[in-house]
Amino acid sequence: MPFGNTHNKFKLNYKPEEEYPDLSKHNNHMAKVLTLDLYKKLRDKETPSGFTLDDVIQTGVDNPGHPFIMTVGCVAGDEESYEVFKELFDPIISDRHGGYKPTDKHKTDLNHENLKGGRRPGPQLVAQQRSSGTGRRSRAHTLPRHCSRGEAEAVENSPLEVTLNSLTGEFKGKYYPLKSMTEKEQQQLIDDHFLFDKPVSPLLLASGMARDWPDARGIWHNDNKSFLVWVNEEDHLRVISMEKGGNMKEVFRRFCVGLQKIEEIFKKAGHPFMWNQHLGYVLTCPSNLGTGLRGGVHVKLAHLSKHPKFEEILTRLRLQKRGTGGVDTAAVGSVFDVSNADRLGSSEVEQVQLVVDGVKLMVEMEKKLEKGQSIDDMIPAQK
Repeated sequence: MPFGNTHNKFKLNYKPEEEYPDLSKHNNHMAKVLTLDLYKKLRDKETPSGFTLDDVIQTGVDNPGHPFIMTVGCVAGDEESYEVFKELFDPIISDRHGGYKPTDKHKTDLNHENLKGGRRPGPQLVAQQRSSGTGRRSRAHTLPRHCSRGEAEAVENSPLEVTLNSLTGEFKGKYYPLKSMTEKEQQQLIDDHFLFDKPVSPLLLASGMARDWPDARGIWHNDNKSFLVWVNEEDHLRVISMEKGGNMKEVFRRFCVGLQKIEEIFKKAGHPFMWNQHLGYVLTCPSNLGTGLRGGVHVKLAHLSKHPKFEEILTRLRLQKRGTGGVDTAAVGSVFDVSNADRLGSSEVEQVQLVVDGVKLMVEMEKKLEKGQSIDDMIPAQK
């Protein structure tokens, strides 16, 4: 990747039946939607930047998935992908985002003052806070895993480095390009849990996430190491606000203020972020459309995690869990990274509010279970 227009036209020398992938053993949203008839209809289409149907589905073709774990199975190469291939993307988006319809409109709310509570849900139980993180894409460029080497460098150098280095006050910081990072700088960022590593997951590799590694990638963080930006990882930008403790309100405030400062500078430079009323912020993976936000708390749930209704409680609260080492990692010492499950159709404030309220309830449940008391009367209704 990226394949080019010539490659796409050459494939038209072969019958659709010869080009159509065998998806009979696949378990992903793309495989559920893509039929031979739909493949015939879309295979000769391409976006203005040359992204094709086969580019969209390649990661889902290469990775059949797990029988019990549903993956997405497709990516976008540019903002236009979601329109040119909407007959494929729309049902995938609906399936992945709880019935979100093509006529639905997304909400955006980055006013941190609208968040209620969240200052300290239980310091003896909350081990660490890493919230909030979201991806952003500049409308001036194609998405990172489709763009050329020169375009990726343009994302990094102009106006990105200037944008980040122009931040002041609590957001004043420094940018570290991966390819010119010293061993000392690299080790420090690893120790701080800041450094994103070269992708090894087959899903990411098939999407082109490791292409030209480590060129045009970098990490920026403020002097206090509480606000950082990943450059050209999966998205043009991944903005993260973090700190130890359970003060989600402060972390969310810093996240909203810093993100809006960056967006305003990008707009003035003529590079607004990809956004529309239907999809919200446009990102590479359909699973991250909308807010792209994952607001997570590291919380110790030694007793609740063993309760037979733990998974049901998370589902009802519209939350998800994973290990503190990241996606696909297990909990260590009953400490989970709990975050919002939704991305599309509700605002940033609403999604973080679910985390604040849900963690508060689970902390109360944990305290009762610790005393040997029942929590049956505390099981929440479906949010």
